[in-house]
Amino acid sequence: MLTSQPTDQPAACTEEVAYADFHGGRAATGPLTWGQRAMWRAVVEFESNRHSFLNLRRTLAVSRRAGVDPARAVRALAALVGRHESLRTRVRPSDGELRQVAAAEGRLPVLVHTVPDAGPDPDGQVAAGTLAARFGDPRFDHAAEWPLRAAVVVVDGLVRQVVVVFSHSTVDFHATETVLRDLRMLLLRGAAPSPPGLQSLDVADRERVDRRRSDRAVAYWLRQFPTLGAGSFAEPVAAGLTPRYRRGALTSPAIHHAARLLAARHRTSSSTVLLAATAAALRAGGGPEADGGPGAVGIFTMANNRFQPEYDTAISKLNQIGLCRVDLTGRPDFAELLRRARQASLDGYRHAYYDPLALAQAFADHGYDYGTALAPFCYLNDIRLPHDVPSDVAGPDESTLGTAGSFRWLEELDRFAWRCRIQVMDAPGAVELAVTADTVHLPTDRAERLLRDIEDRLVQAVR
Repeated sequence: MLTSQPTDQPAACTEEVAYADFHGGRAATGPLTWGQRAMWRAVVEFESNRHSFLNLRRTLAVSRRAGVDPARAVRALAALVGRHESLRTRVRPSDGELRQVAAAEGRLPVLVHTVPDAGPDPDGQVAAGTLAARFGDPRFDHAAEWPLRAAVVVVDGLVRQVVVVFSHSTVDFHATETVLRDLRMLLLRGAAPSPPGLQSLDVADRERVDRRRSDRAVAYWLRQFPTLGAGSFAEPVAAGLTPRYRRGALTSPAIHHAARLLAARHRTSSSTVLLAATAAALRAGGGPEADGGPGAVGIFTMANNRFQPEYDTAISKLNQIGLCRVDLTGRPDFAELLRRARQASLDGYRHAYYDPLALAQAFADHGYDYGTALAPFCYLNDIRLPHDVPSDVAGPDESTLGTAGSFRWLEELDRFAWRCRIQVMDAPGAVELAVTADTVHLPTDRAERLLRDIEDRLVQAVR
């Protein structure tokens, strides 16, 4: 559970706890969704190391003109939790398995943080950032704690920022955006205009009844996985560092502008552009084709699984890993590579909704250990918020493309599930590529070079 902590805020700042008493519908228990089951492997993997990556931090700015006082904000949060069953659902063991348990009513603690009216933080933005880190770092007790933490920042008697931290146990990135839209409407108008979407228990019920989609996805994985070869990071190449895993980031305006321009030019998404560039960089760095193996690179991506009816507004953990087999035979030019990458991503997304227990069993039946079989491949996780790229986006000037991004090392980890994970994140006027590398299989110099190779390929493809 989250406990109060000392704060370095000036003495003039004050804090108190209010309680949002919520009342929902049913009290119910059910199995985990497929997305929750997939996530729980990460919970177990990082239980004793790094867990804050499972906490989704969000901050919602509130205009002074809206006139939202703390009591109104607390009522809005109570209405939000009452509206969305997933926000009052905890995960608990029962008869040897994990179950999700929804409560019909309860109370959510809300920290009310007041900053000086004429201080250096007139809109509460600095305080909100501090609270997001403070609430977002401690792990959730999924069995006892609500999967939502909340705080409000008050300036001159009015709420200027709402800080919410979600547990990834019952929501994913897409769901948090829907919840934030609802919260804004509840703050400003006192009601949300449309009925709530499917909740986590609803999704689990659907999955229990219809398993055909999972069966098709498992069959796809069993067809494709053996064709990927050993993986780009199958063999040890160095003694490794202590701690073994290192995370570093390349912040690049060039990637941001080049990916947008290429996406508009070829009528595809910037995620597909980055998938294509990553596949080419992996091959050049000693991937399967360089070893004389099959002319394809296996890259695993995250799919949001929102394509089914009513899933677009579902408040649930739906995203899962997808398998993309990018064909590199014949050394295609970038336009052809984009076409192949788009097809690979579509195939991967279509088959990324499955019961992970069924997939693990199918892998075992074919001689694979699902817990370790994916590790030698690159995991490319685009966690940017969705942005539409206009078809007439202007090209960047030469100075933007000619300036290499800045690289820095961020942290050290003792354990990690992948030997190479690349996260794609938003940065002001830039894209940030963050690599987590197993230094036995991907030394730090090669990890940085991989990111810079992706950047260079995108820049060259624009010219």
